[in-house]
Amino acid sequence: MEKKHVFNFSYFFFAFAMLIAFQAWIGYRDYAQLSYSDMMRMVDEGRIASVTLTESKVQGEFKDPVDGRKYFIANRVDPAFAALFEKAGVKITGASDSNWLTSVLSWVLPIIVFFALWSFFFRGFADRQGMGGLINIGKSRAKIYVERQTGVTFDDVAGIDEAEAELQEIVSFLKDKDLYGRLGARIPKGILLVGPPGTGKTLMARAVAGEAGVPFFSISGSEFVEMFVGVGAARVRDLFQQARQAAPCIIFIDELDALGRARNSFGGFGGNDEKEQTLNQLLAELDGFDPRVGIVLLAATNRPEVLDAALTRAGRFDRQVIIDRPDRKGRAAILKVHVKNVTIAPGVSLDEIAGLTPGFTGADLANLINEAAILATRRKATEVAMQDFVAAVERIIAGAERRSRILNVEERHRVAYHEMGHALVAAGLPSADPVQKVSIIPRSIGALGYTLQRPTEDRFLITSGELKDRMVVLLAGRAAEDLVFGEISTGAADDLAKVTDIAREIVTRFGMDPSVGQAVLEPQRQQWLDEGQFRTRPKDYSEATAREVDLAVRKMIAEAYVAAKQALEQRMEELETGAKLLLERETLTPDDYAPLRRVERVEAKAAE
Repeated sequence: MEKKHVFNFSYFFFAFAMLIAFQAWIGYRDYAQLSYSDMMRMVDEGRIASVTLTESKVQGEFKDPVDGRKYFIANRVDPAFAALFEKAGVKITGASDSNWLTSVLSWVLPIIVFFALWSFFFRGFADRQGMGGLINIGKSRAKIYVERQTGVTFDDVAGIDEAEAELQEIVSFLKDKDLYGRLGARIPKGILLVGPPGTGKTLMARAVAGEAGVPFFSISGSEFVEMFVGVGAARVRDLFQQARQAAPCIIFIDELDALGRARNSFGGFGGNDEKEQTLNQLLAELDGFDPRVGIVLLAATNRPEVLDAALTRAGRFDRQVIIDRPDRKGRAAILKVHVKNVTIAPGVSLDEIAGLTPGFTGADLANLINEAAILATRRKATEVAMQDFVAAVERIIAGAERRSRILNVEERHRVAYHEMGHALVAAGLPSADPVQKVSIIPRSIGALGYTLQRPTEDRFLITSGELKDRMVVLLAGRAAEDLVFGEISTGAADDLAKVTDIAREIVTRFGMDPSVGQAVLEPQRQQWLDEGQFRTRPKDYSEATAREVDLAVRKMIAEAYVAAKQALEQRMEELETGAKLLLERETLTPDDYAPLRRVERVEAKAAE
């Protein structure tokens, strides 16, 4: 369990009471308490050697000790009143307006109140802000889970069988360390889980801990570095020290790129120096611990290209496990795991839903099921039907419907012809993905309409002809507007951006244009993170080559646009009929309009 350091007030009050008692004993031992009358009598008798006057007290020294005490103390009294009472023979004692308790509390009580306010308010605020106390600032913030707290095993993970098989060795090692040591093998010191966001890297790490039944130290890479220099390195040391005491165990560092980013020659400026110290300490700890004691270091990142080379070399993070987006079979397995707590209708096919969701990660699929359950609840159904899953897919891909956005008559006509142009050309090209739905209902992402296509299978290789067919489908919307209205609009802005990207990659990355040649002119984009918002690319070729690239891209787009217009000119009657039907119903499927059905590819057979 996580240790918490709480200040014990009983120690403070005990020490305070002992101090007061000690002061009182010192005063009782050395000082005699005299009344005012006795003091004046001793003055008359000449027994007082010296005095010290304060506003309320008279302290002095006897010429000869009295009852073993050399000093005395008495309260001051106004001389006029003293003389008046002395004439009457009244004994004068004198007293102070305040006692020692009030004097002590006058300065102790404000300190106690201030300390209490700091403990209950400011300390809680500092903890929420991640600052903590100065005493614990170098302590690791790793959350320690035991087997019953992770609650995750390999049964809860699906769709990544290869990664699960690799990590199964870690579980076997933690359960039986001697098995791997008998032939001289050692378990990898560090295992790096690499993959896009949402693919289940953290879930897999927790599943390993749950299967092995060992403590699980979980911490984010960003929690090591704070505003104080040296804190990150201290927390790394403390984390590994805790792990050695709890071995066998698993240390999991999420978002390793926040801690292990590659160092550069300007690392000594600003906050980079603190990050480098933390990274250096992590490298030292990786070299210093022996994996045979039962400590396994897991880390996850979706940016492996920014990690320092010293961190990923052999002997530190020995193995990289790729956790990629699942294929159709993997998506069906993930859906099966997530629908355990959802009441689904008997006719729902998880395999069909998996076919509707190419490119979805495990997190996307979990969100899909939750959205479908919400939609079913909203329509007061007792079960989640297939229509709910289809609507959830559309909501995730295209956004929520915005029926409040009212288009004028001319805009609705233009959108209807635009979307019907996409759909008819896609249906007429055998290599294009089949059309699932066409709609002119505005969506929250800004689309005034959309054409939803779904692939029949997962594809890993795409031919040049299939890429060019995608460009034709994308330009078919603008081509339909040009043919029907005689002018184009801004509605094809997103289509043009996608077409331009495809054409440029055909020329510069895939080497599919004969005029430019089979050369890679631009590097591959980051595969784990979407960097589409950064359109700038490094250019390491001449201006003459850049001109050839621009001309090739322009020519390819122009040819695709001509092909789209020619395809629609042959189906103008279907375009008119489909657009009118779409204006009437707002949403069409291939079952509602037969021309939207896919034209199957006819394979030519050679004669024997």
